[in-house]
Amino acid sequence: MAFFDDAGYTARAMATRAYVPDLLLSGGSVLQGAALVVTDGTVESVGTPPPGAQVIRLAGRAIAPGLVSAHSHAFQRAIRGRTEHRTQGRDDFWSWREAMYAAAGRLSPDDLYAVSRMCFAEMAASGITAVGEFHYLHRDPDGRPYADPNELGRTVARAARDVGLRVVLLRVAYARAGFEMADNPRQRRFIEGSPDEYLRNLHALSKALSPDPLATVGAAPHSVRACPAHWIEAIAHDSSREKWPLHLHVSEQPGEIAQCRKEHGTTPPLLLERLSALTERTCAVHAVHLDEADIAALARGRASVCACPTTERSLGDGVVRADRLLAAGVPLSLGTDSNVQLSILEDARELEYHLRLVELRRAVLDHAGGALLYGIASEGGMRSLGLPGGALRPGDPADFIAVDLDDASIAGAGADDLAALLVFSLERTAIRAVWVAGEPLTLDTQGAVAPFRAAMRRLWS
Repeated sequence: MAFFDDAGYTARAMATRAYVPDLLLSGGSVLQGAALVVTDGTVESVGTPPPGAQVIRLAGRAIAPGLVSAHSHAFQRAIRGRTEHRTQGRDDFWSWREAMYAAAGRLSPDDLYAVSRMCFAEMAASGITAVGEFHYLHRDPDGRPYADPNELGRTVARAARDVGLRVVLLRVAYARAGFEMADNPRQRRFIEGSPDEYLRNLHALSKALSPDPLATVGAAPHSVRACPAHWIEAIAHDSSREKWPLHLHVSEQPGEIAQCRKEHGTTPPLLLERLSALTERTCAVHAVHLDEADIAALARGRASVCACPTTERSLGDGVVRADRLLAAGVPLSLGTDSNVQLSILEDARELEYHLRLVELRRAVLDHAGGALLYGIASEGGMRSLGLPGGALRPGDPADFIAVDLDDASIAGAGADDLAALLVFSLERTAIRAVWVAGEPLTLDTQGAVAPFRAAMRRLWS
């Protein structure tokens, strides 16, 4: 065996590598002195390095599964800090949306690449290894299709892959401003003419990305507000046939529910159930304003929910009742959504902390010292994107992070409290290395800054 410490490791090509940290979070349990054995981008085993493996000693480090943002709008990184002020008597989601539209209307393909690369580079530095990119910029600023209708989708996927992330491009279907609402010219870059046009473009995007096994697609009718029932039904049917994940914004705002009741006489989850759009591949994003019947419908369909606590807090959406969802058997994942900040572990702790404020008690969700919440942030995200893994079990993709056990935020961590410290205390300064499919990423946020700054000057000057 060849032995290297983490400072001397040069990524010399070998078929099998055995990473030996002080602590290893695998399968929800923390192991001491165990090796994570990786072959061809996959976790081969956990335990003892096999004969002939390259052994990489990671002294003073812990290894944990890579984190997943299951719901992101990368282009919204361009408005970070630009909406944190009152623009009218009462600011809310709908007034914030107007500021977002202003950025969406100005981005060129080059700007979109620069902004997306900045966003994804920051994700990688925060330990995110896979992202579900909920992408709805399709047309030029005047609403005309590009020569390649997927030019902007491919641009965003390229930015993610250039950083090294695993990406699921959730191509969004957008048909209208809302039920009985006039067309909104600020949405002209989002809207396509029919479900057939949308599906034709989604299939073409899937084919275009197919040479890269780390870039795949999913279907994403934006919401019951933006898509009529027949659009959702057609897209859900095609998604089921192709075995794609199906993501939708669901019950984020009371206004959305009021529109759905007016048009369909029911709530968004019950409408989706009626349209055969709730299955084990469906992910309801946000799902803030649910009643018992809504939760029961999600559970019957074996659908999951992606909570985005930072965005839901930023926009004043409300609190996801993760406790009630988990009690009903609805799996959870987490998303960075508007990318106002990029820390999935912060979202995991907010998922718990918001409920503590509501319930006036502690440890509402996680009775296992952080393991449940970390699993939601990793394995839950992979599941929602239709991907295997997320727990570093044998057979999982080798997507993982190494954290510094001497970092001030988690110093003193041991096997008993590592998971809790990762979720409730870890700062990004502790994340020292990130691997996707067994290969180390170059964590280069600085390389993304100059093009991002140039794009921001073009957008806002």
